[in-house]
Amino acid sequence: MPFHKVNSIRYYCFDIFETSALTHAVFTRQGGLSPRPWDSLNMGASAMVLDDHDRVRNNRILAFNALGREPESMYDVWQVHSVDVVCAEKPRPRDVPHIKADAILTDNPEVTLFMRFADCVPILLYDPVQRVVGVVHAGWQGTVRKILSVVVEAMVERYQSKPEDIQAGIGPSIAAHHYEVGVEVVEQVRQVFGEDAERLLPAPDGAVQFDLWRANQLLLEQAGVRDIQISGICTACHLDDWYSHRAEKGKTGRFGALIGLNA
Repeated sequence: MPFHKVNSIRYYCFDIFETSALTHAVFTRQGGLSPRPWDSLNMGASAMVLDDHDRVRNNRILAFNALGREPESMYDVWQVHSVDVVCAEKPRPRDVPHIKADAILTDNPEVTLFMRFADCVPILLYDPVQRVVGVVHAGWQGTVRKILSVVVEAMVERYQSKPEDIQAGIGPSIAAHHYEVGVEVVEQVRQVFGEDAERLLPAPDGAVQFDLWRANQLLLEQAGVRDIQISGICTACHLDDWYSHRAEKGKTGRFGALIGLNA
């Protein structure tokens, strides 16, 4: 089963990753301390979210402890829909400001990579040969900017990864049938994906949608990654488990995703 539960913390795991070699999870919204509208395992404390910072920090501690990872091992970033990649050599101290980026890589087992989501696509990466893990935040902007192409290239250059060795999990996020987009997005998708664009832009009722899952799968395949798993879980369809910025009209929290190598 892809879902697991430790105490009250419920989370999703990918089947493709060898669990003895790494620890990973995409946490649901269940098992935390936050009240509505952030109920309850809210991991986001930005100005857009407005939840209490101490409560959010305690939610993160609960999640890390459930997975047996030290909260002090966390490395996270300020997510800004960029294609910037950070290679984390050690955890980020709490008093050190966040770097703006949307992908993090590490080969250090003492580092736990962590990001937050509420419809955008969480993508976890693992190279079992070079022992490298990564986490990526891909909304429509990161997707059309080909963030995954940049990340795979960074793994090759920094850690000598071979794309065919990399495993990728595309996590719970908004599905195409809930993700109607406007002309600006459609034009960029067509420009970037060329002849593949039309299958990424279904329009069953006349309104154009963007299939983020298939688009990011295509980017991975174009980069040479073969072992790809898509969770197929729509955040907007399952509000009992996931936060959805679109379905909840912006009044919601952020669920977390983490990955780290086991020593």
